[in-house]
Amino acid sequence: MLDPRVTRLAELLCSHSTRLGHDDTVLVHAFDVPEEAVAEVVRAAHRTGANVLVRLDSNRVHRALMMGMTERNARVIADNDLHEMKSCTAYIGLRGGQNVAESSDVPAETRQMWQKTHSSVVHMEQRVPHTKWVVLRWPSPSMAQQAMTSTDAFEDFYFRVCTMDYAKMAEAVKPLEDLMNRTDRVHLKGPGTDLAFSIKDIGCKPCVGLRNIPDGECFSCPVRDSVNGTIAFNTVSLYQGTEFSDIRYTLMDGKIVEATAGGNTEALNRILDTDEGARYIGEWSLGFNPYVLHPMKDTLFDEKIAGSFHFTPGNAYPPPGGNGNKSAIHWDTVMIQRPEYGGGEVWFDDRLIRKDGLFVVPELEALNPDRLGTP
Repeated sequence: MLDPRVTRLAELLCSHSTRLGHDDTVLVHAFDVPEEAVAEVVRAAHRTGANVLVRLDSNRVHRALMMGMTERNARVIADNDLHEMKSCTAYIGLRGGQNVAESSDVPAETRQMWQKTHSSVVHMEQRVPHTKWVVLRWPSPSMAQQAMTSTDAFEDFYFRVCTMDYAKMAEAVKPLEDLMNRTDRVHLKGPGTDLAFSIKDIGCKPCVGLRNIPDGECFSCPVRDSVNGTIAFNTVSLYQGTEFSDIRYTLMDGKIVEATAGGNTEALNRILDTDEGARYIGEWSLGFNPYVLHPMKDTLFDEKIAGSFHFTPGNAYPPPGGNGNKSAIHWDTVMIQRPEYGGGEVWFDDRLIRKDGLFVVPELEALNPDRLGTP
């Protein structure tokens, strides 16, 4: 018997997240997701009247493909996938898998080539700006292990987070959206962190279940050359199959001029040297999902942690207006500012906005966990 939580999530993806209708063609793209779950998403999409395309992929097969990948082969795949993506008005990406490190032994130069030749063209230049899209992980024992919980407990957590009241969140975030749109200078303070930049005239985008599931952030982007100072992240980041911890950046006039990550410092700098834009910042965002409180080495969850922000070397996505930075990478790295993680402060134009993970401005308090949800 199909889990009713799967049906509820499928309906949310097709109605709230992508808002499918008769004029849409949606690609349902699933990696290592149970067939009954994919089928339920397809059924929910069909009920909207949309045309439905389906692609079933495997992380293990993808690794085999990447291990022999050449630039010529990558361009053939990119041309094919771009043609498919251009035929779609919507995209639902379901990402499952039993091994988060499945592609960890793919050579770094191959991953970089794939990012430039395929991902930038198909996803960053076509899917992101030209379709209604939503991407999400699918729960698995591997994810539960990352989160240090039992499989059953993780599934309860997963569905509670992913199907929360996003309409309530959308209402609560409006004052923050207004404030960020009026803000010039941002100052971030915390252990090992003293970073300042401008978001003047960049704008912001509240994220309330329309692009990522789970959701719960409001993102902007620094003026490209305005970032100065240091930042020391307190979460582990899993990127391209490798775990990075103790990431620390020093920035001058917008550019990361020094980057360390303990024993993975060389690998970190290799990623940041992917292209010219990789050492500049493409996003800065405040996270506030009340049900996500601790990191689990999964960006789609970690970047929404209540009381966190993330800072992103690489490509700048519109909307908002962005800062013009272009890159094949987009690496959301998370800093948690709640007291148990060392605390910290967020200042807008010399006004304290959030302290130790809690919003302290009256009109923003509806975004605090005790108001937005019941952790």
